[in-house]
Amino acid sequence: MHNNCSEKFWSGRAARSIIRGLLAALAVLAVSGIASAQDRQEKKDEIVFDLLQNPATSSTITPEVGNSLFLATHGVGTQGYVCLPTSTGVSWTVNNARPEATLFTHIFGEAVQIITHFLSPVVNPNLIGPNPPRFGDVTWQSSFDSSRVWAQKKNFITAGTEASCPNGGAIDCLLLQVIGADEGPAGGRSLTKTTFIQRLNTKGGSAPANPATGCLASTDVGHQVLVPYSADYFFFRADN
Repeated sequence: MHNNCSEKFWSGRAARSIIRGLLAALAVLAVSGIASAQDRQEKKDEIVFDLLQNPATSSTITPEVGNSLFLATHGVGTQGYVCLPTSTGVSWTVNNARPEATLFTHIFGEAVQIITHFLSPVVNPNLIGPNPPRFGDVTWQSSFDSSRVWAQKKNFITAGTEASCPNGGAIDCLLLQVIGADEGPAGGRSLTKTTFIQRLNTKGGSAPANPATGCLASTDVGHQVLVPYSADYFFFRADN
């Protein structure tokens, strides 16, 4: 007897969900294998995936010689702004905009979440950034082993000015330098050797240009807004 119900199940949404789950599980197993080998071979400390070719960038936002790409991701999230007073009135803050995003990479053709991106205080004792630390610095944390790094802006280019950052009106494309790193609670180190991070191909995320959106007068101070954005993030580490 021909089982049409079974065919529909395996060709439908449920099958795709199962496949994605299996791929995610395989990714976790792969990373777990890397973590278990850390004591035997230092080169196994990092997650290694098939890399996309990162686009050519101007020297302004290219990491220093001696650093190589080891992870390419695509991020989707929001930039958060608050209405604050200025010398001429009020405006949406641009400095210290609060990013919240999820970063994905492709494993066997499926997008798998591997990193979360947010603001947090730097807790690493080897901090090479501001001292005392600021309220919060941009953070990238592994979804697999909870290792994390903090970085600060080293340089930028305005969106729409070169091929690696083609979308005018979006948030800037950046070169960020790592200022701190921390292992995961079980000793995971998949991100801790990161030295530089590029944010390229930005779309959206800029502070609202029209003050009528909620930041017009002193009575609007404290209003907040979340602006959707996406970008490609490229992670580099030292060659030796």
